[in-house]
Amino acid sequence: MAKWGQGDPRWIVEERADATNVNNWHWTERDATSWSKRKLKEVLEGLVVEGEAGRCEIGDLKHVEGEASCNSRKGKLIFFYEWNLRLSWRGTVKESGEKHKGSVEIPNLSEENEVDDTEINVSKKKGEGDVLKDLMRTEGTTKVREALRDYLKALKTEFTLGMILPTKAPVGQELTEHKPSGNTVQDSVSPQSLDIVGVKIPTVRIFMREMFNSPADELYSIFTTKELVQKFSKCPAVIEAEKGGKLQMFEGCVSGEYTELVPSQRIVLKWRCRSWPDEHYATVALRFQAVAAQTELQLECHGVPEAAEESTRHCWQQQHFQEIHTFLQQPRDSME
Repeated sequence: MAKWGQGDPRWIVEERADATNVNNWHWTERDATSWSKRKLKEVLEGLVVEGEAGRCEIGDLKHVEGEASCNSRKGKLIFFYEWNLRLSWRGTVKESGEKHKGSVEIPNLSEENEVDDTEINVSKKKGEGDVLKDLMRTEGTTKVREALRDYLKALKTEFTLGMILPTKAPVGQELTEHKPSGNTVQDSVSPQSLDIVGVKIPTVRIFMREMFNSPADELYSIFTTKELVQKFSKCPAVIEAEKGGKLQMFEGCVSGEYTELVPSQRIVLKWRCRSWPDEHYATVALRFQAVAAQTELQLECHGVPEAAEESTRHCWQQQHFQEIHTFLQQPRDSME
């Protein structure tokens, strides 16, 4: 047995008040079954398939059997999922106006197979209307595969937000040795200022730009109006857009506090992911720059734990920017 202070630093937990899994060394598991059932319904139900033969629409997800989980070991995420799904569909033949319906079965969606290799079976109730069955077998199958990819993408980004914890720098290693990738700048702060609940963590500054087809005042409202935040995030939210007001999104995975608001120009937040060390916040600055009929959003996130850099980028790019783009494509009355 190693003497006190001489053990492998990846196992050290005595410096964390809550003895959290420092350096992500131990095996941790999060059950994704309930979340997956909701997400599968979200991405599959309501899909529209159109072609020369007619128009079809995916109805209810009538059968969902299986499970999913995400595991973390040595700083890596490992996914397990296995699903048996059955969906209903209904359609109308373009020439005759006849209506028909059937089902789509996905007997084995799992990590063992690529989505393109996953079996998808389309059937139709007795009678004519095989042109719709053919439409569902071709265009419909393509749409379903795209939806399954959306589910898996969300599983690996949205669901896993915060699972990789900040790491403890090995004894004697200078924090300035870390070389983050991309548009990231190492925070120039002293090691003493990085003490968070007894753990020294290297942090980075993330800078991102995104163009939106929206005027600055409208985009500002999307970030500060509770109803609009809930629409693009598809989750209940707490949005108190005033200095000192609280923010909470994605079922508590993200929380923070507004520290500065300049309408149509700037938002500054104290911002954190639920799994970061207690009381550790990054500072997020959102700047809105009008460019013709568009708006350039500049995001600077200062103080992000280095180990959470990738998940933080995913959070902003996939769960904020991409979802807002989708939201802005909807009819304008959805903004009211």
